[in-house]
Amino acid sequence: MTDHESVYDGLLGEDTSQWAFGTSFEDPLAGVDTTLPDDVDAPVLAAYCLMLGDDALVYSHRLSQWASNAPDLEDDIALSNIALDLLGQARLLLARAAAADGTCVPVLPQGSPVPAEDALAYFRDEADFRNVRLVEPDDVGGPAGDFAVTIVRLLLFSTYRLALMERLRSSRDPVLAAVAVKAVKEVAYHRDYAGRWFVTLARGTEESRRRLLAGLGSVWPLHDELFGAHPVETLVAEQGVGVDPSTLATQVDVVLAQVLSAAGVEPPTLAQVGPVAGGTGRDGRHSEQMGRLLAEMQSVARAHPSGLW
Repeated sequence: MTDHESVYDGLLGEDTSQWAFGTSFEDPLAGVDTTLPDDVDAPVLAAYCLMLGDDALVYSHRLSQWASNAPDLEDDIALSNIALDLLGQARLLLARAAAADGTCVPVLPQGSPVPAEDALAYFRDEADFRNVRLVEPDDVGGPAGDFAVTIVRLLLFSTYRLALMERLRSSRDPVLAAVAVKAVKEVAYHRDYAGRWFVTLARGTEESRRRLLAGLGSVWPLHDELFGAHPVETLVAEQGVGVDPSTLATQVDVVLAQVLSAAGVEPPTLAQVGPVAGGTGRDGRHSEQMGRLLAEMQSVARAHPSGLW
């Protein structure tokens, strides 16, 4: 019970922090030292943060589509929580990108209350996103939509991201190091959840194994893009603030081999998806599903760029 005559009266107070574009948003980097390390190029650091942030943002949106669609309530909650973990990482990384180089933030109408990290999420065009293509496909409503496909994709992504975040804890950038320390605990659960389900489906029924193998076949061709070092990633690794993803491949392969062995599944030997127009997701070259994802994710914000919600 409340003291209001109507349950909606409480929504009309002065506190606007609960709204999507409220004016009282707390800075996600409040209390964190955002000073750039010596000899670190600000635009390059921002570009790197966008890469890692976009991976988390786009995959968070995809995983959130399982809400009310998962096989049971427990998995509905688990996948939603994983999506929220990644969304939190995305917010911090996009905010760091904006703090390092404000020129990467889209210019909005004067007086717009949208925080920098929201502007980066909702007002960039497809070619400005730097996520890997692995996180783009729709596993719920797309042509390959299947829980088993999601489990395979989550296993590949979380195994890679955990290895990345473990290394990133020693970053010279205090923000990236702080993000990584928190993310390691989160992504360790993501990998464990996916690994357990992978083995369960592989050793379950004939149908569950068939679906898992089909999912492995559809996701694996995007595996190698995770480890292709973009020039930005190479540079931040040399500066001690980022990680060269090519150095993670062996570590990730060892973990994946252990999971596949426990599941009784042979490692795939499938051709990989090649570059598009000479580039990959890190270069802003995306799959056809990316445009539809952004149209859904950004529609309300773009329709009301100066709105208070």
